[in-house]
Amino acid sequence: MTHTIDLNADLGEGAGPGRLATDAALLPLVSSANIACGAHAGDPLLMAEVLTLARHHGVTAGAHPGYPDRTGFGRRELGASAPEIVIEVLAQVGSLRALGRHVGHPMRYLKPHGALYHRLGRDQETARALATALAALWPDLVVLTTAVGVLAREAREAGLRVAREAFLDRGYQPDGTLVPRGNAGDLLHDPTLVADRAERIVCDRTVETGEGTRIPLQADSLCVHGDGPAAVALLEAVRTRFAQRGITVASFAPSATFPS
Repeated sequence: MTHTIDLNADLGEGAGPGRLATDAALLPLVSSANIACGAHAGDPLLMAEVLTLARHHGVTAGAHPGYPDRTGFGRRELGASAPEIVIEVLAQVGSLRALGRHVGHPMRYLKPHGALYHRLGRDQETARALATALAALWPDLVVLTTAVGVLAREAREAGLRVAREAFLDRGYQPDGTLVPRGNAGDLLHDPTLVADRAERIVCDRTVETGEGTRIPLQADSLCVHGDGPAAVALLEAVRTRFAQRGITVASFAPSATFPS
């Protein structure tokens, strides 16, 4: 049986003179790039630069909107209202979409960042409001999110395509949610273990929890966080394993699928 899977990473989150170095190393290894939209990290110039690199490597571009919280890197829950979140996300997505058209590499999907990702996974009111707004403005948009959260359901009900995401470098709990950051087992750093996990998710549709049990997990895309110190090594190990097992890496939202 042949298998195909997308690999994604969060990009455009660097700062300083070498802010593109990690992105340049990661882009040849992924098929989808979640590009920070200037709120939790990034800025318009960096967004355009990453979009241009993604075009060069044939990598599908997606928006990675987060809370406007650069100090906390978007990982703190700000308690914003549903209308506030909708406006914030629309502004960020609209900005990246405009820049994508400008550089000739249109944005194809959206993946929320950090605390916003988790908020939309559990808050039905906010997830419904955002999905409704996105579908009205950009019905061609794909939403990349966890299969167990409410955003996936609300996006489908709004008529949007949904891609299911699994994480290669984060610990899982028995209910299918991620181990909270700062808790034991929250992050995985070993390239061999991460490659083992990637192969199991693709071929067996299971993932091992921190307790050592296996739970079902179906995914269209596998994520490695681009800000992790071992991100390049992890993705290199995964790509090597996939090549050995005959697993094809391809975007869940290729450009040919959508009008530009």
